[in-house]
Amino acid sequence: MTATTTPPVTTTPPRQVNPSGKLRGWVTRAPLMPALVFMIIVTQLPFVATLVISFFDWNALYPDARKFTGFSNYGDVLTEPDLRKSVLTTIILTVVVVLVSLIIGLGLALLLDRKFRGRAAVRTLLIAPFLVVPVAAALLWKHVLYNPEYGLLNGLLHWVGGDGATQPDWVSNNPLIAIEVSLVWQWTPFMMLILLAGLQSRDPQLIEAARVDGAGAWQIFRHMTLPHLRRYLELGALLGSIYIVQNFDAVFTITSGGLGTANLPYTVYQSFYQAHENGLASAAGVLVVIGSIIIATLALRVVSSLFREEASRA
Repeated sequence: MTATTTPPVTTTPPRQVNPSGKLRGWVTRAPLMPALVFMIIVTQLPFVATLVISFFDWNALYPDARKFTGFSNYGDVLTEPDLRKSVLTTIILTVVVVLVSLIIGLGLALLLDRKFRGRAAVRTLLIAPFLVVPVAAALLWKHVLYNPEYGLLNGLLHWVGGDGATQPDWVSNNPLIAIEVSLVWQWTPFMMLILLAGLQSRDPQLIEAARVDGAGAWQIFRHMTLPHLRRYLELGALLGSIYIVQNFDAVFTITSGGLGTANLPYTVYQSFYQAHENGLASAAGVLVVIGSIIIATLALRVVSSLFREEASRA
């Protein structure tokens, strides 16, 4: 007869929670709580209120006539001719400004990547337009440059062509282009800085090895520089799009939304403060926020991929 023995059962002691560790965690997070509460009150609560109002037919002049209409305001934003045109204007304005700023910024970044006397001063002068307050920049273009009576552009035409030179009204003849040029002037330095950082992050040994192998300047730019700058170009395009989609200053200051230049943010302002259509304006504002969030999400992905690439190189 054989005796069977059962192995002793071992029990794992319950995990002890260190109360001092939890307390230390709360102590380190406590200074951030006022900022978090402030951010929620200032940003999230107004957005929730805007979202709720967007589901109502709400005219501020007739507060007793407001009623719940569901998604009808969003349908009006996407189907009403004026609002639909403002969406199209926003897309055109964003695409043109971002693309032209990227192209000019790339050229300036390639210039500043070379060593020449006075490069620091030139870099400072090229950055200056981005440091100007947006409203001040729009006023500068409207009165100092575009004004048909005393503007600099017509002054140059008069100086070159004499008394018989035509004096065009730049804003009236080309309103959307006038806004686009002012925004390109302001946002080209931003694109230049991003692309210049990308150029200076290249491995100089690879560039030198390509030159030794007989590669020309165009071949190096096409096969090495442009692929390296792809992430930086995407980042500049996404960050620029976030701002241009929400741009209000240039449209309001230069054309006051007239002559077919009203973009979606200006339409929100017009619907809310002039037509007093709170529900319609809230729906348009929610669409602007959703579009900005989508673009910002893409921008964050690009930034994180840039950080991963830099970490892998290190």
